[in-house]
Amino acid sequence: MTFRNDERSGIAILADDLTSAGDGAAPFRRAGHDARILLTAPASVPRHAVGVSAVDLGSRVLDEKAAASRTRRAARLFAGSELLFKTVDSTLRGHIAAEVRAACTGSRRRTVVIAPAFPAEGRVTVEGVQYVRGVPVHESDFARDPVHPVRCSDLATLFPEAVVAGPGRAAELPELIGNGGLIVCSAAGDDDLDRLVAAVPRLDNVLWVGSPGLAAALARRCARAAGSATSVPAPARRPLIVVGSANAATRRQLAALSARADVQGITVSGDPATAVETLRGLTAPVLTLQTPDERHTPQTAQALARSLAAVVQALTEEHTIDALIVTGGETAATVLQTLGATGIGLLDEPEPGVARGTLLGQLPLPVLIKAGGFGDDATLLRLCHLIRHPLDPGEHA
Repeated sequence: MTFRNDERSGIAILADDLTSAGDGAAPFRRAGHDARILLTAPASVPRHAVGVSAVDLGSRVLDEKAAASRTRRAARLFAGSELLFKTVDSTLRGHIAAEVRAACTGSRRRTVVIAPAFPAEGRVTVEGVQYVRGVPVHESDFARDPVHPVRCSDLATLFPEAVVAGPGRAAELPELIGNGGLIVCSAAGDDDLDRLVAAVPRLDNVLWVGSPGLAAALARRCARAAGSATSVPAPARRPLIVVGSANAATRRQLAALSARADVQGITVSGDPATAVETLRGLTAPVLTLQTPDERHTPQTAQALARSLAAVVQALTEEHTIDALIVTGGETAATVLQTLGATGIGLLDEPEPGVARGTLLGQLPLPVLIKAGGFGDDATLLRLCHLIRHPLDPGEHA
């Protein structure tokens, strides 16, 4: 990887929620970089930072003005990074336009490359329009998300000042980047994203904006020898699967897992103390904790996340559980903050969009996090098997 400024160091990822930080950083861990997720932005960045720092800005739950302000400050803090990556949701949820412009201003990068495709999960960009498994995102289930409904699929509408470049224009990218401004890049496959990244002579003078698909392409370009050895966690005796996402994909995954005889769980909708008592009485080696199936308002979603976190805290303090799998970015952040964690030391990326690691802080608990909409119906089954029977990084399939 070639950089213009020798003073620049480290790779920084700015994310609007925790699972986005995880699925943005995990491909770099797989590519040999040491990586960690931070639950809040640090006060300062070392002059010669190394490895990957993925920061959960928690901006998706803020109003647009506050989200932009927080993003701008973080981009200014990490402006000296050799690679600066701003995550966006591959279904275009959140304050995408405001945060991208704020990151551009804060980082002072002249050029912004926007490529939100995540082909492994059926999220592609065709002529600047974002699709989920063939459906424009504003016509998909994500349009009915009560917390972050998607209203627009057309990136040219979100960024009217941008140049829209399809895969066939990869050869023009050096010139477009030299001109500065915003460039929206269409991509229908990982090969399109690889060609996009390969066409850019230098990575350090660009603000990269995308989802796990672009993160993986950048990680492949920046691949290096394996970083420091990371111990594989011991097999979990009693993992807890925490489901705070109302996404239909996650609910199908939970149903498939719950059909097993060695899995028991409850739904939390009220007093956390009652939930703790109920879980204490269960005998299965795998426990699940979920919110009700119905979709929630932002206020009820946050209240339910706090209830889930209170239950998890009680169970960890009494050693009823010894590992976590958490779906949903806001739920994961609330749970981990309640446990006193400052972040996650990443181990690997067992599946696209899934990050595995160990909590940083007083409680070094093994943890797996994933966004609610990622994966097939058997994803939680595989992740549960993985945390109970850990493998060396990269061996999970």
